[in-house]
Amino acid sequence: ADEHLDLDDGRWEDIHVVTGALKLFFRELTEPLVPFSHFDKFIAAIKMQDPTRRGRCVRDLVFSLPPAHHDTMKVLFRHLCRVIEYKEENRMSVQSVAIVFGPTLLRPASEEGNMAMHMVFQNQVVEHILNQYSYIFPD
Repeated sequence: ADEHLDLDDGRWEDIHVVTGALKLFFRELTEPLVPFSHFDKFIAAIKMQDPTRRGRCVRDLVFSLPPAHHDTMKVLFRHLCRVIEYKEENRMSVQSVAIVFGPTLLRPASEEGNMAMHMVFQNQVVEHILNQYSYIFPD
């Protein structure tokens, strides 16, 4: 919306409010950052045993996303990589960030099936993209 927020306002001092709002924004999108049409493809890619094939496949899938999804992913994951750089202070390792954002950014169209198994792979996809950010998004 056209709402203008003053980030100097005291209610934004708690980092959990800001991070919660970011996560809520992505969770409430009609379609997740990784579109429903790509969910099964990303899960199949992350299950590949050969690391070279897996890396290339995930990179190609990210490249195949609609431009708005791809560009948003690039900016979000660049930010998350910066968060991870401060993991000693904020306790947000690659694994922690993947657990927090995996199910939010990448979810199936219907919640049928094994949700626990999906969650493992959702987290692995996010973790992979974070670990391979410079390969997936070369500047």
